[in-house]
Amino acid sequence: MTGCTWGRALGFFKMDTTAVSPLTPLGIIPDLKNATSVPFNETACENWKEIHHLVFHVANICFAAGLVIPTTLNFHMIFLRGLLSIGCALFIIWATLYRCALDIMIWNSVFLVVNLLHFIYLVYKRRPIKIEKELSSLYKRMFEPLHVPPELFQRLTGQFCNIQTLKAGQAYAAEDKTSVDDRLSILLKGKMKVSYRGHFLHNIYPCAFIDSPEFRSTQMNRGEKFQVTIIADDNCKFLCWSRERLTYFLETEPFLYEIFKYLIGKDITNKLYSLNDPTLNDKASKKIDRQPSLCSQLSVMQMRNSMASTSDSEDGLQMFLRGTSSSSSLRNNQHEFCNAYGVSRLQHDAFC
Repeated sequence: MTGCTWGRALGFFKMDTTAVSPLTPLGIIPDLKNATSVPFNETACENWKEIHHLVFHVANICFAAGLVIPTTLNFHMIFLRGLLSIGCALFIIWATLYRCALDIMIWNSVFLVVNLLHFIYLVYKRRPIKIEKELSSLYKRMFEPLHVPPELFQRLTGQFCNIQTLKAGQAYAAEDKTSVDDRLSILLKGKMKVSYRGHFLHNIYPCAFIDSPEFRSTQMNRGEKFQVTIIADDNCKFLCWSRERLTYFLETEPFLYEIFKYLIGKDITNKLYSLNDPTLNDKASKKIDRQPSLCSQLSVMQMRNSMASTSDSEDGLQMFLRGTSSSSSLRNNQHEFCNAYGVSRLQHDAFC
């Protein structure tokens, strides 16, 4: 085979020496000196394009404004989601009408749906809770000052309680007959009077618990009966909870459980004031509501149980109920009451 033939046969091995260097033991290595460089105008910006449409900039302003809203603002999450939704909507308009970019439109449509759902949910949570007219005064006087949210109060009063009525002269509870395990009630309208063996003890006014001492004292001991008689002095309306269901609900709501402990303790304290001053009216009891609790929660139930466990020693009861304006006489009456009705030493120290 001639040299020309060998040349043709091996022609495909011929290389452009301007692109590739000679063979080396390591193989074919490109010649960096003679390599053709990639034009930079394909990856880097030599000439900036014109500014985008105003809609594009307004959309970004909405994003920026939403992100700088302080978290201390009451409705900051609602404002954030609202501004993000507006920004996404403007991006969709820009991508559709001025950019003709399908991918930008699709992504911002997804973001718009997500933010709108969050926005609607947050607005729904902030909706005004409508409290029944009969319960509004109860909420404003007892629960709102303790920062109980309206929705939580609505759950408390809307599931396992009902509003009941009593006509004047009807009994809410009869001593030694009515069980204390069934219910817990708050008086909404009217006035009730509490008596023991025909002797008047104190009145119950609206926005006060009717049977708080019994509820507090029988949390550990069930099956007890009322030691007093509670009768409607006027046409009364009261909110009544099923005790068992209320207890279960409070176990699932620790915050409300503590609120109830405080309210019941304060109500028992107010009843103590009423015992010391049977002429205490509703207006005076409201003033007591604003004062901190000063007495132990043992108080009224110990008094009622002590009175119920004694014999016919009426002199001591009359001595206690008579009362005087001076604090020293009141203290003497309390000591005589405790001594006459066999109160234990612990109860004596706590009450007397």
